[in-house]
Amino acid sequence: MKKLLVACCIFSLMSFSVWQPDFETAKQEASKHHRLILLNFSGSDWCGPCMRMKREIFDADIFSALADSSLAMVNADFPRSKKHQLAANVQKANDQLADKYNPEGKFPFTLLLDAEGHILKSWDGLPDADAVGFTKEVKAICDARK
Repeated sequence: MKKLLVACCIFSLMSFSVWQPDFETAKQEASKHHRLILLNFSGSDWCGPCMRMKREIFDADIFSALADSSLAMVNADFPRSKKHQLAANVQKANDQLADKYNPEGKFPFTLLLDAEGHILKSWDGLPDADAVGFTKEVKAICDARK
């Protein structure tokens, strides 16, 4: 019983940042809830820096807390393995996002956008900052927009 209580407490403290299924949904959420959009281009099964960014920054509690309160997040993933192949409509949507926001095909490439999709800040590659530093940088931009 004691273990179950501890597990429930830990589970309730965890943050669950939601990556939106598509860019239009993220724009609607950002507009409705006065949030910014974080758009990340990744190669989830082949790009080492992309995997590190997810693990070290996006999965960090400090970033997740900010994301839950201030961001609508979209991951435009470009996996290479057949077992990770995306549905055709998702791949098409990701290709369209890349055409508009990442025509050079950089990975990882992360953008902070307003609700209309205008670029406020971009990060080319794995940021130099750790999760705390990256979160502070994003938070400062979010706070300045309020």
